Amino acid sequence: MAKIILTHEVSGLGEAGDVVEVKNGYARNYLVPQGFATPWTRGGQKQVDQIKAARAARELHSLEDAQGLKAKLESGKVKLAVKAGLGGRLFGSVKPADVAAAVADAGLGEIDKRKVEFTAPVKSVGDHEVTVKLRDEVTATITLQVVAAK
Repeated sequence: MAKIILTHEVSGLGEAGDVVEVKNGYARNYLVPQGFATPWTRGGQKQVDQIKAARAARELHSLEDAQGLKAKLESGKVKLAVKAGLGGRLFGSVKPADVAAAVADAGLGEIDKRKVEFTAPVKSVGDHEVTVKLRDEVTATITLQVVAAK
């Protein structure tokens, strides 16, 4: 078993700054080369502290702020205009950064694009459900109205 420090969020393993133990091959062949983790050292603990401080600065400051933002996000539809072809099929798909920009343009607040999750890829015009993890215990569901750009 190898002890590593996660530098990015890895689904099913942990968030950035977590110290976890994984099998040697998983760390050596995947996590470290992809830049998702670094080997754990005593000096690396300083890096953990920096990552956790950066995450705390990005995270919404209080539970009340997160609940208020969730209520604003779920109250209405977020409209996103994208290029579409015949039959309403998009050229490509909607990215998390597009959703974050649409929320900001709608005046609903700032969300982190890394916290946007799709249940299925958005590849057509219409209404789609998108979830945003505001905090560990607060998740908002946005109704994303995708329309063809004129």
